[in-house]
Amino acid sequence: MAHDVTPAPWDALRARTTARIGLARTGDTMAGVHVRQFRHAHLRARHAVSVVMEPARIGLDRPWVEVQSQARDRDEFVRRPDLGRLLCADSRARLARGDHAYDVVFVIADGLSARAAERQAAAVLSGILPLLPGWRIAPLVLAHRARVALGDEIAACLGARCVVMMIGERPGLECAESLSLYMTWNPQPGTRDSARNCISNIHGQGGLAPLAAASRLAWLLKKARQCGHGGVGLKDETRQVEGTSGPAMPLLPPGGGPQGEA
Repeated sequence: MAHDVTPAPWDALRARTTARIGLARTGDTMAGVHVRQFRHAHLRARHAVSVVMEPARIGLDRPWVEVQSQARDRDEFVRRPDLGRLLCADSRARLARGDHAYDVVFVIADGLSARAAERQAAAVLSGILPLLPGWRIAPLVLAHRARVALGDEIAACLGARCVVMMIGERPGLECAESLSLYMTWNPQPGTRDSARNCISNIHGQGGLAPLAAASRLAWLLKKARQCGHGGVGLKDETRQVEGTSGPAMPLLPPGGGPQGEA
């Protein structure tokens, strides 16, 4: 007797997304297995917000400077986003500018997922630095209880023309370890979000690969230095070609030719 091998109506969509669709039901509610999976994912997301970033788990091969925001602990950081945008007095003094002048400062920040910073940031940093020959790179900064705008004050203290915040995203129910890169050219305290460029969803669960993110960031940095600004006035016009294995191919500007140093 022949068996019916007709695919379920949801199979094609499930192959294209990690979203929960077409869930089985028991009576008038979801099947127990899906309820338990949802509760587990929700618990992981809540836990990710409370985890403290440990520099030893990042796997850095270079020295760094640690700073803190004005939020005193994770609870206050979550409840008071404004405090996460300001350096505490001790950290501000630690970043005393002196006579330094840098092109860019890279900041690894916990944000809303320290695990994202610990697992993705080192690979992105290793990928981007070789793509910036001749750039004056400021000392690496590790920021605790940090929001994106904290990078503006860090850059101002160090005298950097640009800041790249490598920060943990708000955890989702499918991935609690996703990293974002926020690039701000000419940052100053009070800079608006419209002046930033963001590369998001960097993670190992079907997200953007760290090397691919580094290539895209290098293009944005060089273009920002060329035109003197970032944000909504700087569109990401890169084309990316990635194979199923191996490092990402270089990004090309419109027209197809290799991009020179900006």
